[in-house]
Amino acid sequence: MKFGNLALSPRQVVDDIALCLVFFTRLPLPVFDFRGRSLAAAIWAAPIAGLVVGLIGAIVFATAERFGLAMGPAAALALVATLLTTGCLHEDGLSDVADGFGGGKSRGRKLEIMRDSRIGAYGAAALALSLLVRWSALSEFVDPTQALFALLAAHAASRGLLGAFMHLLPPARVDGLSVDAGTVSQETAMAGALLGAIPLLLLGLGGAVFALILLGLLFAAFRALCFNQIEGQTGDTIGALQQASEIAVLLVASVALS
Repeated sequence: MKFGNLALSPRQVVDDIALCLVFFTRLPLPVFDFRGRSLAAAIWAAPIAGLVVGLIGAIVFATAERFGLAMGPAAALALVATLLTTGCLHEDGLSDVADGFGGGKSRGRKLEIMRDSRIGAYGAAALALSLLVRWSALSEFVDPTQALFALLAAHAASRGLLGAFMHLLPPARVDGLSVDAGTVSQETAMAGALLGAIPLLLLGLGGAVFALILLGLLFAAFRALCFNQIEGQTGDTIGALQQASEIAVLLVASVALS
């Protein structure tokens, strides 16, 4: 099978999707033998894991609405479902980046703070704002179908950028998640970005175009920030990028769909 310039066997496609589901979610999946396949090689499939996360959130939103809950509580429960599905993987990255970039005076100190498991004021504020903005955007929807489209687009597109980010920025450390994941090829990065962009069409043509422009600007700005702060990327910065991108798409969706 071919995804742009990326050629994969049917078995590799299945393995890569399974690998991304195992890494990006906490779903009770069977044990897989990936035969040495790396996360960097499989990262093109991250948007598919995002679709699964978004679908779970949308099902919870629709179920809550079906039982008569207002949109605010339904949106909150949908958020809880996505957080449980991912194990707060990306939220952890966002809080670490906020603490490191906000509290560190030097590159080394920033990286040291980001590795600390304790959360500081910057991290707590970033988490609170992320949850608040996402909840407020989701609570704007009066129809579960709107929430479905918004969640699918946001979770897929935000993960479609991860491979490109890993490809364009070197690891900031000599060890850690981004190093262990391996090197992402240009073909893999482009395939993931394209796969993540397709669900944006659920927002309508105008919404999709605006979301793409906004994501492009956000990607460029965050890439420059990471290079300026720590001269590269880490697993935490990858998580923070996902969070910022998810928020951006949800905000566009709250306008385009409602």
